[in-house]
Parts: sequence; C-alpha cells; structure tokens
Amino acid sequence: MSDVEQSVDRLIRIDEVKRRVGLGKSMIYRLIQEGRFPAPYKISPFASRWSDREVVAWIDDVKDGFEGKKRKV
Repeated sequence: MSDVEQSVDRLIRIDEVKRRVGLGKSMIYRLIQEGRFPAPYKISPFASRWSDREVVAWIDDVKDGFEGKKRKV
C-alpha cells in the first residue's frame, strides 16, 4: 500500500459503527458521553459520521483489554 492509500480515512455511518463494534446506538452514545468512544464528526445538521481509523483503533484498544492487558469497557 502506498502512503496515500494508508493516509485515507473513510467516514462511516452509525449502522456500520454498530455492526463493527457489536454495540447498539444507545450504548455507543453513552460511551461517547463518558469519553470512552470516539465522537462523530457532524457533516451536516442531520448527519454524523465516524472516522473509520478511530473506530478501528478503539476496537484494537478494547481487544487488548479482553486479553487481560488493560480493560476500559
């Protein structure tokens, strides 16, 4: 992969976020309020999107926790 391909970050919808992390919308927003999940970017008055990279980093962090290294959720 080139540097340009690696630097591209997709913005994903809540349905994709829910599918990836295995949590419901209410739990995701609760974790955001607690500062334990990446906040969405407001791209219009009616649309929010999450950084694909930030969600992947959160998943990696949580996975580390379940393997006993650290647990945040």
